[in-house]
Amino acid sequence: MLNADPLHARPILVNAGPLARVLDGFRSRAGSATEMWQLLTDNYVVDLDAVAALLPAEEPEPVWLAARG
Repeated sequence: MLNADPLHARPILVNAGPLARVLDGFRSRAGSATEMWQLLTDNYVVDLDAVAALLPAEEPEPVWLAARG
């Protein structure tokens, strides 16, 4: 993650509307949720709870237990 540079001001996104528009713009550039988070935090100061509410949760792949014999 980006080390915050106090001399470089980044726009602040805390409202759902503008945040959703930025997320839509980044979807074509980001290949994964990790890249989406990286783009957001590199370019904006964001409300992490608002971002988490807008991005779909990644569900882990189920791990099937081996049948006991």
